[in-house]
Formats: sequence, C-alpha cells, structure tokens
Amino acid sequence: MAEFDFDAVVVGAGAVGLACGYALSRRGMTVAVLEAGPIIGEGVSARNSEVVHGGLYYPTGSLKARLCVQGRRLLYAFCDSHKVTYDRCGKLVVATSAEEADRLGAIMDQALANDVEGMVHLTKAQALALEPELHCEAALLSPESGVFDSHGYMLALQGEIEAAGGAVVTSTPFEGASPMAGGGFQVRAGGDEPTTLTARLLVTAPGLSAQAVAATIEGFPKDTIPQGYFGKGVYFRLTGKAPFSRLIYPPPIPGALGTHYRRDLGGQAVFGPDLHFVDALDYTVDPRLAGEFYAYIRKFWPGLPEGALSPDYAGIRPKLHGPGQKQPDFRIDGPQAHGLEGLVTLFGIESPGLTSSLAIGEEVAGRLGL
Repeated sequence: MAEFDFDAVVVGAGAVGLACGYALSRRGMTVAVLEAGPIIGEGVSARNSEVVHGGLYYPTGSLKARLCVQGRRLLYAFCDSHKVTYDRCGKLVVATSAEEADRLGAIMDQALANDVEGMVHLTKAQALALEPELHCEAALLSPESGVFDSHGYMLALQGEIEAAGGAVVTSTPFEGASPMAGGGFQVRAGGDEPTTLTARLLVTAPGLSAQAVAATIEGFPKDTIPQGYFGKGVYFRLTGKAPFSRLIYPPPIPGALGTHYRRDLGGQAVFGPDLHFVDALDYTVDPRLAGEFYAYIRKFWPGLPEGALSPDYAGIRPKLHGPGQKQPDFRIDGPQAHGLEGLVTLFGIESPGLTSSLAIGEEVAGRLGL
C-alpha cells in the first residue's frame, strides 16, 4: 500500500475548506490545508455578513436547504464548545407592502418544509412590539438566526486540524494535481518554497478560484466545470445607535437575499450587501451607492437620518448564475460526477456557505466514503 505525505489535502483555508479539513481530521486523518493568501479566511469568508442563517428560503431537498439547517445546528454547538462568540438574536423577514406581505406565506411554508425551528408569523402590531422603529405590514420571526465571530470560528477549526497532526499552510498556492497509479494524488504547491506532496484524498474548496483550480487537476473533465460569475455586494455602516436588536431582512431579491440590517457583535449597525455582477475582483465601495441604500433601507426604517451611512466594505460571492438567471444549488462533486476517485470539488459555495460549513465538511467526507 502506498505511503502518502498526508491522508488528505484540502485547497483553500476559508471557512468551508477548514471545515472540510476538520471533518476529515475528526476521522483520524492527517490533513494539509493549502491557502494561497498570507492568512486564513481572507477571501469570501472575511467579506460577508457573519450571519448564522436559519435556512428559510432554499428549495425543498436542495443541498442549501439541508446543509444550512444541519450546519446551523452544528455551528452553534461548535461555538459553545470552542468558546466562539455569537448572538442568537433572531431575524425578522419584513413585508413593507401588501405585495410583500403576500410573499411571507410562501416563505413560511418553505421554512417549515426545511425543518426550520420556531418560525412565527407576526402581525404588524406584534412586529412593532418587538422592534418599535420598524415599518412593516407583517413579518416572520426566525428565532434561530444570529451573528457570530467568523474569524474566531476559523481559528478554532485551524486549531483542531493542527491538534490532530495536520497543517494549515498559508502563502502556498495550489498549482495542480495528478492522479497516481494505484490511487491518490501528487499535489504541486507553489509559494516561496515550491514543493510536491502526496495525498490519498483531495478536496478543493477555494471559493472564487474554484473553476481555475479544477482546471489544473490532470484528468478532470473540463466540460463538468460550471461557468462562474462574480457577484459583488457592498456594505454601509451606520453612524449612531443601532435601531434594531434583531436581524432585519426584506423578502429575497432575484439571485440573493438582498440588502439587510444587522447589529454586529460590537453593537454597530451595518447594512448590505447589494448585488452587482462584476468581471474582476474589486473591493472598492462607491460612495455614490449610498443613495440606493437610503431609499431601500427607509422602506423598513423610515427614521434613517440623512448623512448617517458611511461606506464600509465589499465582498464578492462565487456565483454559478449570471444576471437574470435562476440561482442554483451548491455544487459538491464527488467521483460519480467527474470520475476521479478520492477527489471532491466544490463550486458556487456562496451564502449560506458560512452557516453550512460544518455540514458541508460532513457531506464531503460522505462523498469520499468516510
């Protein structure tokens, strides 16, 4: 039987890659996680809302529906056991018009089909009793939604992988892999000290570069690599006291959940993200977008003062759909999809990928027969 440098190599040290490494290390494997950047979690995992999603919206039977609900439950338990800070503050999905109020019933039905706990349909009076500054006609309450310290979470995952004898190696880009005779992969890693290492299993979870990474694996069928798109979203921060204690979400927009409100763990209010498709990685925030944010936010918070929003940060999501196209499911492709034993490739792991990450790790382990 061949000897390998590691039982498994994972490409990408964001939340999902680290969660995959954690799932494999829990099964007694030595894992090397390769990260192209200088620190863990500086890509998609660092530029999001840090929201723990309930799992309300996703189609019945989809990976997003199943893994979001399972992942949320695993995530809160992990945060408890590893002393990672979170606030299970709850979330209101608010309808600011009669048309939107009609949509709440379908969202409620989907949430119940997805086994989301504790959902409550609120009248206008009940919603305002919870959040007096809110404007709405009706709302749904998801008490299991919240916010958490995503970087603390990723550090805890890294610690678990290293405690199990694995390694998380930064500034080490994945440059390709070749299947070995008899099983396993020869993996080429770049950086200041390029090296080649061997592993029985290979998992690719590099977020925005998922398609490019898959294309460097020898024997990977190129026609199975999905088209990727960059979905950019910007955030604005509120100057002044946060108006709501719960997450506030209007009904979803095509292709995303839409601009929402959260109070972060430091107590500050943040609004975002919007959605614009871009051709390149660009994290600038155009201050001129503030006008759109004021108009959108005032639908559910008419009291937003003029001049209270300041540009904050931007994120880019690895989407598998373009403008006007239906938002697809996660792609978690095992040997049945591409024909290479011991390999799982992940594509389009955007929201709710952070919430789902621990469940995605378990799913990946299952696809590898573990």
